[in-house]
Formats: sequence, C-alpha cells, structure tokens
Amino acid sequence: MELIETIRLINYGIAVLFFLCYFYQFVYIPVPFLKRDKPHRAEKLHRYAVLICGRNEEKVIGYLVDSIRAQDYPADLVTIFVLADNCTDATAKVAADHGAVVYERFNQTQVGKGYAMEFLLEKLRADYEPFDGYFVFDADNLLEPDYITQMNRTFSDGYEIITSYRNSKNYGDNWISAGYGLWFLREAAFLNHPRCLLGTSCAVSGTGFLFSHAVLEECGGWPFHLLTEDIEFTIHNITRGRKIGYCGAAVYYDEQPTKFRQSWHQRMRWARGYLQVFGKYGTQLIRGIFRRGGFACFDMCMNIMPAIILTSISLVVNIAVLALTFWSGAGFLPAVLSTLQAVLNTYLLFLMVGGITTIAQWNQINTSAGRKILYMFTFPIFMFTYVPISFVALFKKVEWKHIDHTVSVSMKDMRKRGGVKDTTRIP
Repeated sequence: MELIETIRLINYGIAVLFFLCYFYQFVYIPVPFLKRDKPHRAEKLHRYAVLICGRNEEKVIGYLVDSIRAQDYPADLVTIFVLADNCTDATAKVAADHGAVVYERFNQTQVGKGYAMEFLLEKLRADYEPFDGYFVFDADNLLEPDYITQMNRTFSDGYEIITSYRNSKNYGDNWISAGYGLWFLREAAFLNHPRCLLGTSCAVSGTGFLFSHAVLEECGGWPFHLLTEDIEFTIHNITRGRKIGYCGAAVYYDEQPTKFRQSWHQRMRWARGYLQVFGKYGTQLIRGIFRRGGFACFDMCMNIMPAIILTSISLVVNIAVLALTFWSGAGFLPAVLSTLQAVLNTYLLFLMVGGITTIAQWNQINTSAGRKILYMFTFPIFMFTYVPISFVALFKKVEWKHIDHTVSVSMKDMRKRGGVKDTTRIP
C-alpha cells in the first residue's frame, strides 16, 4: 500500500507541476475572443528574398515556387532562391524550370537545415544587394495568394521577425497527420495570436516566417546549427530583447508525416533539439525572466523544457512502481488503476485542448466533418506518443534525417479539396 500511495503522490505532484508550468496557456485561449488586433500602420512596399532549402524535393518544390509566383504582391519585389542541398534527384532543375534562382550544395559533414540556410545566405550576400526581408519556407509548403501582402502589412508595423498561420495540406490522411495539424493550428490560434495580442513575443516554428536584414546583420548571418534551428533562432532573438510578431491573415499549408516511424524520428529530433537549445540558452532565459519584458523568456522556457523532463520522470516512476508491485505480489491492481487514472486525466486534458481547437478552427480544417471529430479523440493518443520519444531523446544520439514529401498538390487542388482560406475566421 505504501508503494501505491507513493505513485499517487508522485502523479499528483507531477500534475501540479504541469499545472503551474502551463496554466497560463489556458489563460491564452479566451484572449482572441476578447481582444481585437490593432489596426495596421501605413503600409510600405518592401523588397523580399524567399529562401527555400530542400533535399530531394522534386515532387513538391515546383508547386511551392508556383504559389509564390502567383502572389498578388508586386513580382519585381520578390526573388525566389532555392538551395538544392545534397540532392540526388531533379530538385534543382524543377525549381529552375518554375522560375527560382537555384544554388546547389554538396556537404555530407555539415548536415541539416541550419547549415543549408547559412550557405544560401552567404551566397546571397556575395551575389545580391541586401533585401529588406527574408522569407523562409520548406519545399513542401504552399502559400495563399495574399500571403506576402499580409506579411508585408505586419512588417510595415515595425516587427523585425514575423511568423504566420500554419495549416495542413493533408490533415485528413490519418491520425498522425491530424495530430500534427491540430497541434500547429493550436500553436497559431491559441499561442502565437494571444501572445501578439497581449504584447509579448511569439515563436518561430520551422517554416513560414520572415525576418529583416537588420536581424540578419545582428545575428551575423545564420549561425544556428542545432537540431531545432528554428527554436534556436527564436530564443537567440528573444533573449536579446526582440519581440516576434504574428500575422494570422498570412496562411500557408504544410505537409505532415503519415508514417509513425517517420514521425518518431522527426519528433525525436525536436525533443533532442529542445534540450540542446535549453543547454545553450537556459541560463540566459532564466535570467531574462527577472528583467523587464521577462514573460516572453518564461513562456519560451516552458515551451522547450519542463514537459520533456516531467513526462520522462512520470514514465520512469510509474513503470518502476508497477514493476515493484508486480514482483512483490501485493497491490498490483490498485497500482495499475492509479496509473490508469493519471493517464485518463491526461487524455481528457488533451481532448479538451484538441476539442477547443477543432471547434474554433472548424472551417480551416481541410477534411470531412466525421474525420474532424474522430481526430479530436485520437489527438491525445498522438500526444501520448511524445512520452517515450521525450524519454529516449534524453539518452539517444540524434541526427538530422530527411523527411520524404509526396503530397504533390497545387493551390488549385487545395481549393477543390476544401482548403480555402476564410479570412473572417482566421485569427
């Protein structure tokens, strides 16, 4: 019975810690319904470079370039650059045929998007006059026709770094792609949007963002080479006092993995990358919490660290106690019931998060009503798979692995499938 009481206390303690760390994110939820966005300042046209780094992306790169060339923003102010990074297919040719300026890189030692970005920006520094701003996309993305126009309005407001609204090309494929898609919709609608409304900093997430030439100069190029270079870029700038903005009217679509093995490797990289970023910037983040505007540092600290540690501790403790009660032959069933109760409570919490996001973003989710409802209930299962991933990431050496992109669709195809932006409902 002492072991059973111990596991209950530990699970209760972990639940309390989770509440203390993440309660503020539930406070974010009503903010977009209670507070309106500020009107834009006078708009100024800017000259932009679009940066796309891709490896073996011949199936999708052309559709992205086409969606950029179809923007309603003045074409003479936008130049598309593609870096074919260690490609063994026709990525470079396809990108060039669709109108991009193409560079190629072959380096099997320095592998990863961070190194590719650094190489591409060095080429631009040598070959072109500085641009006002630099967009970053992945090869599998697609852009709504007014994406750059909307981002330019927010850029004209004075933000030097801006992230945007991330939707999915293949939300309805299965529970894995839906898990990703729902998480990114929540990130846009109930994390970044409230952050922006409350005057704190947003966070860049992988792709679909813009930064100014001034930021590039201050960073000294692109020295971000950790496994999650996007988070590293975010934290680097927030700890130096920069506030990252958000443009919910700028919508792009992203392809999500559908195979669990592929998803495991990707999220393992993310989990390990968070640890790397915290190891590099943790002291600066913690010190920043106690300075003016320190909430952004607290917010980012909570986003990259506690969940990994707490879930790993919970996994180890519950398995250990269950094993001890089983071997001792005493109280095994009550211990199992206690663990299942903790799992159920967590499931219901994630169901609530997924349900709120699904209902609020219903018209933006590109699948049938039945699948929207079904994937609300599978979302907690997707989140549960982070538990073993987070634990293994603490010990396993993780390297960058290429993710195959195969959803070859155009913006016209997206509209046929129902993926049409409704700007009256997108926060």
